[in-house]
Amino acid sequence: MDTLGWLALSRGVLDRVAERRRDEEWVEELWTDPRTRVLPVHEGRALVRLDGTPELHLLPSDRFPTPPQDRLLLGVDDEGTGYFAAFGPLPLIEGTERAQLRRVGALLSDRDSGLLTHAVALYNWHATHRYCPRCGEPTQPVAAGHVRACPACGAEQFPRVDPAVIMLVRDADDRLLLARHPEWPERRVSILAGFVEPGESLEQAVIREVREEVGLVVGDVRYLGSQPWPLPQSLMLGFFCQAEPDQELHEDEEEITDARWYDRDELQAAATAGDILLPGKISIARQLIERWYGGPLPGSWGL
Repeated sequence: MDTLGWLALSRGVLDRVAERRRDEEWVEELWTDPRTRVLPVHEGRALVRLDGTPELHLLPSDRFPTPPQDRLLLGVDDEGTGYFAAFGPLPLIEGTERAQLRRVGALLSDRDSGLLTHAVALYNWHATHRYCPRCGEPTQPVAAGHVRACPACGAEQFPRVDPAVIMLVRDADDRLLLARHPEWPERRVSILAGFVEPGESLEQAVIREVREEVGLVVGDVRYLGSQPWPLPQSLMLGFFCQAEPDQELHEDEEEITDARWYDRDELQAAATAGDILLPGKISIARQLIERWYGGPLPGSWGL
């Protein structure tokens, strides 16, 4: 089966040690280990050193005299070093910048990209799930930050992930369909995407979204790969699909504008001239487009 290769936010290399998250004694021992490193995160940003090879600026756990309530166990590497995230204002450290995942995710190493993706996903979830959906009482983080529990009624909440399909549509002449959302700046284009609805398979979601957005009937739906997209809480599932012949585009003007077909020469020329701006390298959309094209393309509207 065809699969996608390099995906910027799908490169985590740590053992997440999920089976040990509720072992509070073990988690505490790991926290106090002098080798343990902590990733501070605030409003989706982390400290990054950008002079030379970009890398996260991690702190020893003894920089936190009192373990933060919202500390999150991110995992353990092959040498046994533990990695945590901690929420709160970022310290001022010379030589670092407060960078967002969208900006640096594609530039970081496999380890650092995985750490930041995991931490930002949990940050966004914790920030929006402070109260119990059953009784309304404030919840508390447990299981090393991967569960929120209600002390009043005992209900537990687990991190939410919203599945979304993103699909590269081809026609009978092997042309690529690109389009622009009405709220995007001029020239910015991408492939189609949408959230999976309740009771719907991924393949059904691909077919429905393409029909809704551009009026095309598609088949030959083939899965190629997935990437977490914690902005705020999605999992992007990438597909190729084939449009049935002899159809006209009918744009849903609330969702799509400027939809058109490109062959490879047209896409190369438009991207080189700056007539269109393709998705950034961090996105699965860019990887699907370059998979179809057969190699790298110039220009983007982000990293």
